[in-house]
Amino acid sequence: MSKDNHEADVAFIKALAELLRENDLTELQVKREYGDDDSLNVRVSRAQPQAAPIAVSAPAAAPAPAAAPAAPAAETAPEDPAAHPGAVASPMVGTVYMQPEPGAPSFISVGQQVSEGDTLVIVEAMKTMNHIPAPRAGTVKRILVEDGAPVEFGAPLVILE
Repeated sequence: MSKDNHEADVAFIKALAELLRENDLTELQVKREYGDDDSLNVRVSRAQPQAAPIAVSAPAAAPAPAAAPAAPAAETAPEDPAAHPGAVASPMVGTVYMQPEPGAPSFISVGQQVSEGDTLVIVEAMKTMNHIPAPRAGTVKRILVEDGAPVEFGAPLVILE
């Protein structure tokens, strides 16, 4: 590859990065064919929260691989519940229970008023039932977990407002 080709490739990559930024894209992939044994395959991407994967390809001799489908969670929830200011996060890894025992009424329901210290859910960890209290008084706007579902540390459980 000559020095001119190298400089042209650098300019081409910079132009792709600019195109990515100007069009608010998250990823761009292009393959340039120069000859039998000479080609340039460029993939430019940037991290963008809650963005669905986007694939853009320029005409090339070889077909570009198909883009992976977007995750269903990104389509159903445009905002990250963990980033919500009223999110109550799980303080541990475990299994969530919505009621004190099977058949009993749930601790909370959407629209219910809770006081600071009221039990929102139970997280079972290592055979110990840990009551998760409301950190403040408020109204339950969303319940983000299901009864019997596993949760990870820091996963949002409930949104209080």
